Amino acid sequence: MSTHKAPAGVRDLRELENAIGYRFRSRNLLVLALTHSSYSNEHGRGRAGNNERLEFLGDAVLECVSSEYLYGNYPDLPEGEMSKLRASMVCEPTLARCSDEFDLRDFIRLGKGEEQNGGRNRPSILSDALEALIGAVYLDGGFSCARTFILEHVMDGIAEKRSFTDSKTALQEIAQSRALPVEYLLLSAEGPDHDRTYEYAVLIGGKEEGRGTGHSKKAAEQEAARKAIENLTENEGPKCI
Repeated sequence: MSTHKAPAGVRDLRELENAIGYRFRSRNLLVLALTHSSYSNEHGRGRAGNNERLEFLGDAVLECVSSEYLYGNYPDLPEGEMSKLRASMVCEPTLARCSDEFDLRDFIRLGKGEEQNGGRNRPSILSDALEALIGAVYLDGGFSCARTFILEHVMDGIAEKRSFTDSKTALQEIAQSRALPVEYLLLSAEGPDHDRTYEYAVLIGGKEEGRGTGHSKKAAEQEAARKAIENLTENEGPKCI
């Protein structure tokens, strides 16, 4: 039986590829990244058939990219503070939350016992699977692809939330209180795939209230939302964003 066929209750891997914006050349790598030890043990595949080695590799790639990110984006931060910040940005709970953005839990292959014990919602399993997925992207497409994946789905999302809460959520609440719809429009996407810059505008009730740029769509939308909040609340006194 092909290892590519999803077990009952597990979503098709093509949906995950569409969600993360990366198409694997080696489907076996993707399957391995999503195979928990409980599943491989139940199916007699042993240690070579689970995602633990890919997790080890992905952790190293994530540390490298996150270190580069902090070095470039926090030029005044000393080494000790960068280490603390990196540790908080790539810790288990945070990575588990990042995995929620593309429903990674729905694609993981778990043993029956682990499934019954709620393993699909366990932060350790989710964060390990995300690191294994990073390792798989690295082996399949190289460092550039892994770096793009991390910046798009891990670093920018974390950085935005740490910098000024979730501006998109805050803006949505403001707009709802005024019974106005919120819409984000992509204005441009420039640069190579591994270093693309996006520009978004946010419209409130059909009127443009802010623009933002970033190295991911999410980051650009967050920046546009932050600008819109500043514009909408500039006459209402200071706000903590």
